Amino acid sequence: MVVIRIRNSHRRHYALLCFSIAGFIIYNYIGMQPGVRRVSRREGLSANSSLFTLEGEEFRILGGSIHYFRVPRAYWKDRIMKMKACGVNTLTTYVPWNLHEPERGIFDFQRQLDLEAYINLAAEVGLWVILRPGPYICSEMDLGGLPSWLLRDENMKLRTTYPGFTEAVNSFFDKLIPKVIPLQFKKGGPIIAVQVENEYGSYAKDKNYMPFIKEALQSRGIDELLLTSDNNEGLKYGGVIGALRTINLQKLKPEGLKYLDAIQPQSPKLVMEYWAGWFDAWGDLHHVFAAEDMVAVVRKILKRGMSVNLYMFHGGTNFAFMSGAFAKPSYKALITSYDYDAPLTEAGDYTPKYHLLRDLFSRYHTEKLPEMLPLRWKEAYEAAIMYQHLSLWDALQFVEEPFRSVSPVNMESLPVNNGNGQSFGYTLYETTITSGGLLRSDNNVRDRALVFVDRRFIGVFKYKSLELAVPDGKGKRTLSLLVENCGRVHYGKSLDSQRKGLVGDIVLNNTPLRDFTIYSLDMKPSFIERLNAAPWKYLPAIPTFPGFFQGRLFVDGYPSDTFIKLPGWSKAVVFINGQNLGRYWSIGPQQALYLPGPWLNSGINQVIVFEEQEADSKIHFEDSPDLGMTVDV
Repeated sequence: MVVIRIRNSHRRHYALLCFSIAGFIIYNYIGMQPGVRRVSRREGLSANSSLFTLEGEEFRILGGSIHYFRVPRAYWKDRIMKMKACGVNTLTTYVPWNLHEPERGIFDFQRQLDLEAYINLAAEVGLWVILRPGPYICSEMDLGGLPSWLLRDENMKLRTTYPGFTEAVNSFFDKLIPKVIPLQFKKGGPIIAVQVENEYGSYAKDKNYMPFIKEALQSRGIDELLLTSDNNEGLKYGGVIGALRTINLQKLKPEGLKYLDAIQPQSPKLVMEYWAGWFDAWGDLHHVFAAEDMVAVVRKILKRGMSVNLYMFHGGTNFAFMSGAFAKPSYKALITSYDYDAPLTEAGDYTPKYHLLRDLFSRYHTEKLPEMLPLRWKEAYEAAIMYQHLSLWDALQFVEEPFRSVSPVNMESLPVNNGNGQSFGYTLYETTITSGGLLRSDNNVRDRALVFVDRRFIGVFKYKSLELAVPDGKGKRTLSLLVENCGRVHYGKSLDSQRKGLVGDIVLNNTPLRDFTIYSLDMKPSFIERLNAAPWKYLPAIPTFPGFFQGRLFVDGYPSDTFIKLPGWSKAVVFINGQNLGRYWSIGPQQALYLPGPWLNSGINQVIVFEEQEADSKIHFEDSPDLGMTVDV
């Protein structure tokens, strides 16, 4: 036996050397994992060469978008882990200003909107994060995620350096940015990049605006790589000095890539939004993008040495009245589902796209990908019988005190919600008439109005319909217009004009109507809760419309996801245990609303449906979605 004797003085040096080597190995093995928090890191995501580097090592972004506000919090981890198992290494998410600041100065970062918890969960699962804080986010959301109370200012110029807008942005960022500062990469967190605004090249009304947003982020402590993102047409106008320009696309077009090469010849290329599918509008077909074609483009992107972010990896749902709309070629409101034909369905199920992407992404990993999670059970529950009815007219006593005005007032300017106006839902305008004749909207209905005389339905004003016949009658009668905000436009240059309700005069026989009583029906949870004390009646054979219908869903055992189908209904909003699931409209394409299991109770569940014009005596529950007939994007 050979014994090596080490002097005491050398032992200390030997132990220190071993400790240093061990520390170096551990650092290289786990120091670059998102879930491992350290006090600081030296160098974050860098774009100083043709490839990204992270902590000095080459890094390719394989990203996927999942929005925390479109997924029930109970399912955040399920969706993120499924994305991780597909080979994605980076989560991207928008931050919706309108949800986080529903009233000026009143902020909500709790429960479903707990952004910090969401980012920390991504780190726990092992993903990096690219944060897209806006303030404008598009994302097919009402007003592109901007709060509607901004429009109370008649002179408001959104997405510019107009003082009324910049002051509001500064106030929001004062609350938001400190929450994410500790979550940056250099402080031991998972955030490796932050996007400056969103697709500003398609708007570009103020050359000073993008520098303002960049400074607003950096002055509050954002210290990671900054990005901008634009489509092919917007690339030339949407950038800002000091931020890497990235591109949004669905088909690879040489002009966009050539322009990036010209302005950023030694920088890495990132497709910030590779559109994995598309969104749908009411009255259209459901858009799909063939899995093989979609993955073929991703393969080409990666072969070019580029990075990519899949928008969306999992779309989720536009719960409540979150959906936006588009204005061109004509106004169309978006559906409740945000399935997006993404790799994970609205309910989090795997698709052919998922499996093809997993096979492709696995080739860009040296280690085996995590195992795929099992799918969650879907249940076709027994139909819920609607046994109670409450007319809209009887429900008016449970809304805020009505407002009286000589002329019509748009919903944003109403003195409700602590002086912040009305953001979503319906607004009822009532006035007195003394004759019949020709009623003209003069294009002042935003977006759709049911019209009544003495609470008897006489017709509909749609966005562009201009005339309606009012039947003759004796004496004074009440004319009522129930106006719905179907969704503010989320993209384009008409954002400043997205006020809803009645935005101008309604004319009867060439005379503008006056002296209105206005009711705000925003359908908030507090209002639905107050309806528990309403004078509900047993469902009559011929119910009054519009009206609320109430029934019960019984769940035996642990609740599962399900899909609500409403054959025999026309245009409705569905509430389960007070949760607003969103709009249903028989014109499609969407024919079933997603109901997450975590929002159900074991036992009895309250079902309330607000229906405008036609109802059945029950609603049905299926174990599979129905997004309607399809069309290729």
